[in-house]
Amino acid sequence: MPDLLIELFSEEIPARMQRRAAGDLKKRVTDALVDAGLTYEGARAYWTPRRLTLDLRGLTARSADLKEERKGPRTDAPEKAVAGFLRGAGLTSADEAEVRSDPKKGDFYVAVINKPGRDAQSIIADAMPEIIQNFPWPKSMRWGEKSAQAGSLKWVRPLQSILCLYASETEEPEVIDFEIGGVKSGAATRGHRFHAPEQINVRRFDDYVSSLEKAKVVLDAERRKDIIQADAKNLAFAKGLELVDDEGLLEEVGNLVEWPVAIMGEFDPDFLNIPPEVIRLTIKENQKCFVLRKGDELSNDFLLVANIEASDGGTEIAHGNAKVVNARLGDAKFFWETDLHQITTQGFSAWTQKLDAVTFHAKLGSQGERVQRISSLAERLAPVVAADPALAKRAAEICKADLNSAMVYEFPELQGLMGRRYAHKIGEADSVALACEDHWKPQGPSDDVPVDPVSVAVALADKLDTLVGFWMIDEKPTGSKDPYALRRAALGVIRLLLENQHKAALSDLFAFAASAHSSGEFNDETGADLLGFFHDRLKVYLRDSGARHDLIDAVINAQSDDLLTITRRVTALAGFLESEDGLNLLAGTKRAANILAAEEKKGTEIAGTVVESLLEQGEEKALYEAVNQADHSAVQAIENEDFSGAMTELSKLRQPVDSFFQEVMVNVDDARVRANRLALMSRIRDITQRVADFSKIAG
Repeated sequence: MPDLLIELFSEEIPARMQRRAAGDLKKRVTDALVDAGLTYEGARAYWTPRRLTLDLRGLTARSADLKEERKGPRTDAPEKAVAGFLRGAGLTSADEAEVRSDPKKGDFYVAVINKPGRDAQSIIADAMPEIIQNFPWPKSMRWGEKSAQAGSLKWVRPLQSILCLYASETEEPEVIDFEIGGVKSGAATRGHRFHAPEQINVRRFDDYVSSLEKAKVVLDAERRKDIIQADAKNLAFAKGLELVDDEGLLEEVGNLVEWPVAIMGEFDPDFLNIPPEVIRLTIKENQKCFVLRKGDELSNDFLLVANIEASDGGTEIAHGNAKVVNARLGDAKFFWETDLHQITTQGFSAWTQKLDAVTFHAKLGSQGERVQRISSLAERLAPVVAADPALAKRAAEICKADLNSAMVYEFPELQGLMGRRYAHKIGEADSVALACEDHWKPQGPSDDVPVDPVSVAVALADKLDTLVGFWMIDEKPTGSKDPYALRRAALGVIRLLLENQHKAALSDLFAFAASAHSSGEFNDETGADLLGFFHDRLKVYLRDSGARHDLIDAVINAQSDDLLTITRRVTALAGFLESEDGLNLLAGTKRAANILAAEEKKGTEIAGTVVESLLEQGEEKALYEAVNQADHSAVQAIENEDFSGAMTELSKLRQPVDSFFQEVMVNVDDARVRANRLALMSRIRDITQRVADFSKIAG
């Protein structure tokens, strides 16, 4: 079966766009081919800083012939109706349609439309211009003489050539001929910009890859990354150093070069007095270079990746990069020393006072006002998470101060981390300094959760103030829009409480946070709405952790506000339903609930309590005794938060429930006996609902 090779070659493709663009090319081409009736065995996309490539294997040579039948009006229908049908079917007269009969409806027209298949080459030639014309670049440009014309081609950078080859195993490769924006498809590409800029003629994918390799282009991005990492580690090992891994930087650098060449450079060792995080970020952001270490300490060596094999082995490249690195580190050192002087002479007050001039939100005041709310709330939350209230209050007072430091102004990524360093410099308690860094966390599902009690108190206060504040001014997420990252804040609260095993009633925490706000109103309706928002976030969190959605729904109700209790109930319920007793009791409980629901709908009398003297059969007497015992034992277990124990007590109902339904008829003629037996069913439902709503459990 034929293969298809496509390459779109341009002046440059920004590193951050390459992976997604290659995926878009693959999806759009394969979707177009499948929609046209072709199939294929496999497709893989590749990319470099100058090209997007698609290797598609096992393509069918032709789409299938299709036969379509369209039923039309009766033969005696009005002339206009018949004409409209013929026009829609592409027929010129009624003679071209078939006449068929229906015993009930009489004779009617049928148009038989035969659509012959098309060869793959013509399908590709028709599809590619539209794919290129409407390619979904985040940013694109027009160029050349035709750029002023409406509908002229837009591309991320000027599109220079298109390679489009269709090749079977036995025949000569064929160029799929088309043109877009003045660029004609062909069978040629180019190699490395400097080492091999000449045209390279291509036949099939295998010789395409090998020809590019000879022309100093490594097509596979993952292989480029492997080369960079291996060469970098070898160079570091030769000097007794270790590469500091950075997957994000490796991805970016791998997309900046077609022929990666690792080179070692050095910066002035005097800069090692700067915090290592600052050195690493400065070198990474400004020069896209990796840092190295010896043991636990950073080295003044760095590693860069060039896109060229220099004749001097990279000496001049390393020297030029070192000059820029030293200059940028000189700036960083100035910021660091300026901040240190200010913090050691004035403390945090100079920075915290400036927060009053920074607006957090027009309806929620300044950052300074927000810090006051957070510090009050952190002090109040401290006992909930076993933190020292005074330390929590102090940490909250200074946790945002580093936002006004010179270093964080230059490198916003260092917020919190620099606050921790500055707090240490002026002798703040270790837990206070740590909270300056950790109160931002967790910022995503994979981010670490603070464990120090002071950090937990401040992190909770920070997120709860945000959530309650925006609910009070009715600025909630809608659909996919969440401009203030409130879903992330709620998930942060959930993870802080659950992963640190803290019990807390969310409604109380909301009330604490609302009491510090002067804007808006936080009433019962607002609180219920925010609690529902948390329930939705908790369901996502628990499902991602492997919990069954029906068990979560069975445990959560509108009033559930202790997240730890909810999760423990879900865990206990899942374990209970893995047992035979649990599954059988679930079936029996559902049967009881269904009987009750049916009788309640009919208005059947159900006694308010079970009258023991009306119990006639041994099975219902045994069930009554078991229900009383389970009611007492399960309630006691629930009060002790022993949810597994409560489930164990409920499991003892399995046998008497089974026996009851096997031997006892509920809907007997005697109204008093029937009402009493229905009351017994109601007791079963009530007991199980203290743990979970069994009616919501599948199975």
